Amino acid sequence: MLDSILHPNKEDAVNILKADHDKVKGLFDEFKDKDRKRSKKQIVAEAMKELRIHATIEEEIFYPTVRPRLEKDIMNEANEEHHVAKVLIAELAVMNGTEEHYEAKFTVLSENIKHHIKEEEGEMFPKVRSLGLDLIALGQKMLTRKKDLMKNGIPASAEEKQIAAIGAMKLDSPAQNVEKFKTKGKPVTRAALKTHTKLAAKSSVKKPLKAPSTKKRAVK
Repeated sequence: MLDSILHPNKEDAVNILKADHDKVKGLFDEFKDKDRKRSKKQIVAEAMKELRIHATIEEEIFYPTVRPRLEKDIMNEANEEHHVAKVLIAELAVMNGTEEHYEAKFTVLSENIKHHIKEEEGEMFPKVRSLGLDLIALGQKMLTRKKDLMKNGIPASAEEKQIAAIGAMKLDSPAQNVEKFKTKGKPVTRAALKTHTKLAAKSSVKKPLKAPSTKKRAVK
């Protein structure tokens, strides 16, 4: 509250990120609301879009600007929290909303994001304020990129590309999927999972049908 009074400019970089935070938290609340007017799938889709745009402007513009002047631990944790969120977003993207773990996965995503927001707003942003950066100029740069993403689309993250590559597996729960590969009394090995992943990826590629052979079989 005090920060918004001292720094009211909407083009301020920190205020832009906080506004994004408020928007996705509102979507998380709407998802849980029994009287919601939209379907859960619609809410998930909007939340995923907002989070992907938000992560992109942070990782492309905001983080690189503040990282050199903040503690490595703060920035490294923020990057890892983004990674976890992007994995969940990528998994949700290849689901159709009817899977048993669909809602649970989005709930875990929302909890991860709320924790991330709490750390950014409680620890990172106050320290950014003390750096003496031109946050208005930084914010304008972020807004320009944000408009571009909304107009021309959001580039796929590395996590999205990886999950899309094994999308044919249609994993509802990766944890349950690992159980399927366990042998009697023996835990699944990394090699076995790697082999399965390769096979699953190959199975998603449709092979051209071969023309029937015209060769006559030799009569014995």
